[in-house]
Amino acid sequence: MEISEKLLEQLVSKVIDEFDKSNNKNEKTIIFESIEEAIEKTKNAQKKLFDSKLEMREKIIKSIRVELLKHVEELSQLAVEETGMGRVEDKILKNRLAIEKTPGIEDLKAFAFSGDDGLTVLELSPYGVIGAITPSTNPSETIICNSIGMIAAGNSIIFAPHPGAKKTSIRTVELINEAILKVCEIENLIVTIKNPGIEVTNKILENKNIKMIVATGGPGMVKTVMSCGKKAIGAGAGNPPVLVDETADLEKAARDIVLGCSFDNNLPCIAEKEVIAVDSIVDFLIFQMEKSGAYHLKDEQKQEELKKIVLKNGVPNRLFVGKDAKYILENIGIKVGDEIKVIILETTKDHIFAREEMLMPILPIIRVKDSEEGIKICKILENGNRHTAIIHSKNIDTLTKYARYMETTILVKNGPSYSGIGVSGEGYTTFTIAGPTGEGLTSAKSFARNRRCVLVGGFSLK
Repeated sequence: MEISEKLLEQLVSKVIDEFDKSNNKNEKTIIFESIEEAIEKTKNAQKKLFDSKLEMREKIIKSIRVELLKHVEELSQLAVEETGMGRVEDKILKNRLAIEKTPGIEDLKAFAFSGDDGLTVLELSPYGVIGAITPSTNPSETIICNSIGMIAAGNSIIFAPHPGAKKTSIRTVELINEAILKVCEIENLIVTIKNPGIEVTNKILENKNIKMIVATGGPGMVKTVMSCGKKAIGAGAGNPPVLVDETADLEKAARDIVLGCSFDNNLPCIAEKEVIAVDSIVDFLIFQMEKSGAYHLKDEQKQEELKKIVLKNGVPNRLFVGKDAKYILENIGIKVGDEIKVIILETTKDHIFAREEMLMPILPIIRVKDSEEGIKICKILENGNRHTAIIHSKNIDTLTKYARYMETTILVKNGPSYSGIGVSGEGYTTFTIAGPTGEGLTSAKSFARNRRCVLVGGFSLK
């Protein structure tokens, strides 16, 4: 039977239309215009995940790890290009950490009590749909570690990324969905919004189908989340002090402080933000820091110039947040080589560089007469965030007092700050560190409900 040319054109056009519709459908399944539709879709996906075996969650997480490792350079480069913040090589390390060291279902430990009256089992169960608000400082890293932990706990997620990292965040969500669909047919397990912003975030907070809110960001966002009337995890700001006393290995302390402070250009909220050092060792510490890549800014006029450009209306100027030390120095007329990673300068404890979390590789150094005074000043400058603190000392009494007095979620002794999230230090990784709400370094169990199941008069074998 012969097919007319007109009919053939119609058939070809129909096939193309169906193909386009299919592609558009696939795109819409993870990046939505409508918040209500996104939440409804991911709610249905969560039910399918909950009805599946734990083996399915394990397969999904394994696939996420395998597939995302192929894209760490892409995501790291995209984040720096889009936000203008941080260092590609450090973001590669952070993405690898999130992929490889975020706990999966092994984090969900069950507990049991048995006796004459029977057996009681305590298990961790999903909340349902989680609304996750993510920052521009660690966009892909936060989405990766949140996805692994939340899916491990049996939840689905709608992400509300920072508008300044929209492209990176959406790309990360796309890649994770591709990884999920390689091992199962559960679509929309994680979704996001095409045009994120405050209005989108507020709608997520208000939606009755959202059972938990997890916010990784600034103090304003965390405060909003904590007052939304839902179960909330808030990972807020930090202003980590580092105390150095006369017993420290000063060469190692100097190197560690520069490494920690300069990591991703000081964007991580765990990074060293100010140094408080015993007066008798300050000069030698500065000398060793200069050897390790620090530029000592001594000229008071240049210090004032620095202050003018990196602050705007009394807060950090976003044009310099997460920028290289070399770039910042160039803007006050100082030329240095690529080996310079941090700008150091001596200040008082009342200087804004010490009091404010700058998120720049600018490190004030404050002299104190002894460790007792240093601990008190560290406590003041940490601002009650209970986030992170660092100390370099070999004095057990000082180490112990500092740890107890600071009350921080992370405390690093004799190492760079990033040891606290598993880089050259033991333990798992997270980029959602919940000091304000008390969960600490979040993992799968942080995103699960405690449930008790009681069997009366049975299964007691003692």
